[in-house]
Amino acid sequence: MITGKRYKIAKRLGGSVFEKTQGKKFALRMDAKKAKSGKFKKAGSDFGLQLLEKQRARVTYGMNEKQFKNTVERILGKKSANIVEALIAELETRLDNVVYRLGFAKSRQAARQMVNHGHINVNGKRQPIPSYKVAVGDIVAIREGSSKTGLFADLAERLKEQKIPSWLSLDAAKREAKVQGMPKIAANELAFDVSAIFQYYSK
Repeated sequence: MITGKRYKIAKRLGGSVFEKTQGKKFALRMDAKKAKSGKFKKAGSDFGLQLLEKQRARVTYGMNEKQFKNTVERILGKKSANIVEALIAELETRLDNVVYRLGFAKSRQAARQMVNHGHINVNGKRQPIPSYKVAVGDIVAIREGSSKTGLFADLAERLKEQKIPSWLSLDAAKREAKVQGMPKIAANELAFDVSAIFQYYSK
């Protein structure tokens, strides 16, 4: 069970923000605490709810406030036809998120460290920037020199259980994947309200 600062964040924003707090155990623990204290969260103001959704998205993808704000404002500035899809694409095509989605790392935090430490290649070249945006046709792979380290000792077994998004194509034997399209995730499948995020930054 997650403890400390991240545990407090998960209590405030919801268990979905961290991989270790997404299970039933955390949810049951929170319900038990609320029942014991008699305190249940009340509906807040529109601004407060929008702020909460923004924080959920930001923490989920491990971005600081400035990074997240710049990302949203860049999308608003482009006047995209579908700003919801545009934001999802921006978040999902981050290299650290792709590494996590492929199952190379157990969490986005672990994926960020993996990228930072130079264990991941994009199109045959080491890419140490977690926020790097992958594009259609890119090949994301574990570096050959890193592949046999203890970091990936149980990877073969983990990949058997991993659900790979349709926009990524994984070759488990080669430990590499191809970006074959743009992310396709329905807004209602996310743990946060994307439209509320844009409302927050549009004020």
